[in-house]
Amino acid sequence: LVMNSSSMLNRFGSASALALVLTLLALWLPWATSSAEMANVNAWQQANWLTLLVTVALCALAGVVVVNQLLPRALLVTALTLLALWQVTSIVKHTELAGQTQLGFWLLVIAIGFCVWTSMKFLTAIRLFDSKVQGVINLMIPALLGAWFISLWELATIGFAIPHVLLPAPSLVGEAITSSIPTLAADFNQTIIKAVIPGFLLGNFVGFSVAVVADKIPFLRRGLLPVGNLVSAIPIVGIAPIMVMWFGFDWHSKVAVVVIMTFFPMLVNTIAGLGQSDAMEKDLLRSYGASYWQSFFKLRLPNALPFIFNALKINSTLALIGAIVAEFFGTPIVGMGFRISIEVGRMNIEMVWATIAVAALAGSSFYGLLALLERRVTFWHASFRKVHH
Repeated sequence: LVMNSSSMLNRFGSASALALVLTLLALWLPWATSSAEMANVNAWQQANWLTLLVTVALCALAGVVVVNQLLPRALLVTALTLLALWQVTSIVKHTELAGQTQLGFWLLVIAIGFCVWTSMKFLTAIRLFDSKVQGVINLMIPALLGAWFISLWELATIGFAIPHVLLPAPSLVGEAITSSIPTLAADFNQTIIKAVIPGFLLGNFVGFSVAVVADKIPFLRRGLLPVGNLVSAIPIVGIAPIMVMWFGFDWHSKVAVVVIMTFFPMLVNTIAGLGQSDAMEKDLLRSYGASYWQSFFKLRLPNALPFIFNALKINSTLALIGAIVAEFFGTPIVGMGFRISIEVGRMNIEMVWATIAVAALAGSSFYGLLALLERRVTFWHASFRKVHH
């Protein structure tokens, strides 16, 4: 983990040096549109600005010269960067600078962005033999990038005084989530528990079963694949109202939409995966007298697992999108799609974004669980093998 300082400077020092230069420039340039508005910032707030400037400067210096070892350097720069992000968002939110920011302020924000860049490059360069610690380091990279995007979103909405009807700040979205937990929980239950999960399980099971039958019967495989491609190209806004007319306004019609959306990706991917075994592997099993199903479970199904998990991960997002869009065409007075459509009409955009955030979190968690299961089941696959030098 120990690297030469000059080589580290060549690799990672440019972003840190730019952050340091921009921080020094921010000391001399105005942060608000007039000196009178700057004078409204009291001594406590000015002390916080000074603390922020010192934090960013220390972050930049740490990335260049302070620590020689890569891991402590990465953790130090990351900690200082997160501290700077928290300071700048809290200061802008609680001072008169909201909507009055000038070049000096945005140079400081750009300097923090270069600190984020440096921190992520440090974290990416770390290679540890302890898989658990390495996993934590790998999780810090997207977490830091997510914190930067959310902070930049907050700074942009407050700094430019963007109306909340156009784009609410993340803090307002967070307040909407905490104040509407029962409503969001009921919508989550209606959309995710009652529609997405049953439709996802049923659609993938039926798609996999039909793919196994089609693999056994060649003419059926040749006939189903073109039909699958055709049906998968039908827009959901055309299928959803028909399903609502057939199965009613409750969750049954949403399950039907999810089944249709998840069936054909699983069918196509499973058939493609079952065809991945080469002739030499099949001949070897035949030479041992293996039956069709022995060959299927011992050879062809394991080879098809990466394709099957690809279909599952694709369907995890398609199922959520399908259920939410279907709720636009008819649903009881509950559900994520209903909530989005009704709150847009009321101009309650914070609640719309709160519902979107819950849906995105649910979809990401679902995808992450499938990716973790894939790693556990297909640990033998070449994409998951680790080579230690």
